[in-house]
Amino acid sequence: MSAVGLVDAGGANLGSVRYALERLGVEVRMVREARDLDGLQRVILPGVGAAAEGMRRLHAQGLVTPLRELQVPLMGICLGMQLLFERSEEGNVECLGLLPGIVRRLHPGVGVRVPHMGWNKLLALRESSLMEGVPAGSSAYFVHSYAAPVTSDTVAACHHGGLFTAVVQRGYLYGAQFHPERSAGPGARILRNFLEAASQ
Repeated sequence: MSAVGLVDAGGANLGSVRYALERLGVEVRMVREARDLDGLQRVILPGVGAAAEGMRRLHAQGLVTPLRELQVPLMGICLGMQLLFERSEEGNVECLGLLPGIVRRLHPGVGVRVPHMGWNKLLALRESSLMEGVPAGSSAYFVHSYAAPVTSDTVAACHHGGLFTAVVQRGYLYGAQFHPERSAGPGARILRNFLEAASQ
């Protein structure tokens, strides 16, 4: 298995994602500029923080166009998944535009706190190689205040003041709103599924 590219977009989860991949026996190559993408067969875009800052950093690194033109499997995690969509209300920023939809702020309410932090159930909506072997009703660990809408690309949703996309797949694009690196067995299985799908 060739190296997995891990985009350094300044997210606090960078180290934990790298460690999770190394536990799966994967060689990790850090991606900080366009030439770091050369020869990679799969790429992961993690992220924690604000969409505007995440996009600013990707622009500064010269990675926006290369990521938009990438022809290998790409998986976004947490903010990284949100950046795959067209726009985010967080800073009203244009994102990578690889998936249709606008990321919007979660709405607080009675018993609904924002940010959404902690374990919550994944609601499978359609079959996907990314969810293969993940038991029905599995929970994952979330930390976020914004979320992508449920679309035809949604593989699994989550409910927190309304449904939002928890797992997305469209062709070679994949995403998890939660943190698979902190989601125990189901998270590790999802990461492994991405690596195996990407190597086919």
